[in-house]
Amino acid sequence: MTQQTPQVPSTEPELTGVRNFRDVGGLPTVDGRRVGPGVLFRSGHLAHATDTDAAFLDSLGLHTVFDFRNSADIKLEGPDVALPGVRTVNLPLSDPADGAGFWTMVREGDLATLREMLGEGRAAQRMIDSYRLIITTRTAEHRQVLDELADGASPALMHCSAGKDRAGLSIAVTLLAIGVERDAIEADYLESAATHRRYKVWRASHAEDGKSPEVMALLAPLFDARAEYLTTAFAAIEETWGDTEKYLAQGLGLDAAKRERLRERLLAN
Repeated sequence: MTQQTPQVPSTEPELTGVRNFRDVGGLPTVDGRRVGPGVLFRSGHLAHATDTDAAFLDSLGLHTVFDFRNSADIKLEGPDVALPGVRTVNLPLSDPADGAGFWTMVREGDLATLREMLGEGRAAQRMIDSYRLIITTRTAEHRQVLDELADGASPALMHCSAGKDRAGLSIAVTLLAIGVERDAIEADYLESAATHRRYKVWRASHAEDGKSPEVMALLAPLFDARAEYLTTAFAAIEETWGDTEKYLAQGLGLDAAKRERLRERLLAN
């Protein structure tokens, strides 16, 4: 790995109904190339996109939107805004929030319930377990993403609900496949922790203690982007397959020819 400082693109549009949007173009690879601009984007869900947001998204010339939400997420948030001429691929991944029942607890649960479910490190452990599970059990979904990208499904946008966990891991896997430096992958992932990107926590007006400091501290690990979460995913790769190359080849079926097509599609010349 080189020692140069990872560069995360800083120019972003002003989107009001879509959180955590960014172009991952510019991230450096281990062999000195960079992800091309305008070929791979990430964000939170598109269900609340305004007309102005939709017009901007339309201007990107997207080929495919990969939506990693499950049916409970879509029922809660709504379907994505329609983008003419853009195909949507729904590939539900394991949600750290575990569906509608968990969201009910987050939004309406009393303090005692939140303490029982999330206190004493349990919230962070839930996230760690989820990241490990997605990496080790959702290889078919990640293989499909890479296959489609190699076959021309870009420019592409990947999203889940907050654009942090399921989309974050899928972006990380894609970046690993094209040889982006791990430090740069982590730097991009941690961008989701910025205040203006974070998923807005909604608590019901009748919920005990509302958004008191203790409640928010209990919920924080669920909505944080933490280096330890991504480190868990990388460790799961090494523990399960031995190293990244074996993960890509054996776990995701990425042979040399497909990997080169993927690099041609996503890396700048």
